[in-house]
Amino acid sequence: MSKIEFEDCEFSKASFSQYSWNRCVQVAIRKDAVGVRDSKDTEKTTLCFSPQEWEAFVDGVKKGEFDL
Repeated sequence: MSKIEFEDCEFSKASFSQYSWNRCVQVAIRKDAVGVRDSKDTEKTTLCFSPQEWEAFVDGVKKGEFDL
């Protein structure tokens, strides 16, 4: 996937993040890509995922497939 810019996108974070302020990411969802970045340092690299990759990740989280 070529580099995708997220400058014009609005990033958001989960409302639950208020309880774990030091472990947050922000997410911007576009039609063709999903951007994820560190909420503490938004100038760092934004990770980019396809909508299908993001859907698979969210599905895995909901099913408890990840061990924290």
